[in-house]
Amino acid sequence: MTETTTPDYFFMPDVPIQPFQFPGLKTSHTLFIKREDLTHPVISGNKFWKLKYNLQAARESKKDTLVTFGGAMSNHIVATAAAGKENNFKTVGIIRGEELATKWEGNLSLQEASELGMTFYFVPREEYRLKERSEHIEKILDTIPNHYLIPEGGTNKLAVKGASEILTEKTSDFDLITTAVGTGGTLSGLSVGAKEHQHIMGFPALKNAEFLVKKILNLTDIENFTVILDYHFGGYAKITSELIDFINDFYRLNRIPLDPIYTGKMMFGLKEMIKNGEIDSDKKILAIHTGGLQGIREMNKQLKHKNRPIIIT
Repeated sequence: MTETTTPDYFFMPDVPIQPFQFPGLKTSHTLFIKREDLTHPVISGNKFWKLKYNLQAARESKKDTLVTFGGAMSNHIVATAAAGKENNFKTVGIIRGEELATKWEGNLSLQEASELGMTFYFVPREEYRLKERSEHIEKILDTIPNHYLIPEGGTNKLAVKGASEILTEKTSDFDLITTAVGTGGTLSGLSVGAKEHQHIMGFPALKNAEFLVKKILNLTDIENFTVILDYHFGGYAKITSELIDFINDFYRLNRIPLDPIYTGKMMFGLKEMIKNGEIDSDKKILAIHTGGLQGIREMNKQLKHKNRPIIIT
């Protein structure tokens, strides 16, 4: 991979690393959280880092349009739209689910992306699974001149390079780094950026996510990570009352909001593993907050419609 320099169109965030406690759990573990949710008002968390060098590559290759993939509540879709607007790119989202074509304006995440200038193509789910290998999607891409294609979730080698920069000298004293996992790019980047004594633990938001281990090893050959498969709560964007209660109790105790799709599940899993004695008490633990808070609005809208408790922020 050709080395690139730091983009001059992205500021370098310095976010706080702060201690936290788990509600209802007394422990001798040292617990801190790196607040990547505070990197940027919209391009927050891991999305900031995964887009960083992709934006530079698009600029250097003189592309004028960013094209990417995502679902109805995708943090990546909103972040790409915002990054495009800030850096003078047009943006296009290829969205999972053709049924959304007639009702996307009622979706708060897609509405925000549209307000930031993104245009959409809605494709059937079976075509979406194939991504650029789909003839249907290939025909769409052929109609978009001079575009730069960013994978789903932003995950590619450039995203790994950006995500590796989440870890700095300020994080070098920690033994265990934990993160939520979607497409595997952030975990891969943390694996690359970790010190020799550090171990990375990833909590997928997807059900049946065993395939991610092979994908991560294609992005990094450093086997300093573990993938924990038990805390997906039924799959992507699936939540339970237990998870909502945990997120709300965590917020009341620490005044740190957690999103229900990624970081909320990771933090719940970390608490359970500590409670069950699965993590040595002498470990100094750093949880990475990967942002995604914009998705809470749409999730709360759906919860209200079902007369269920909402997530407080």
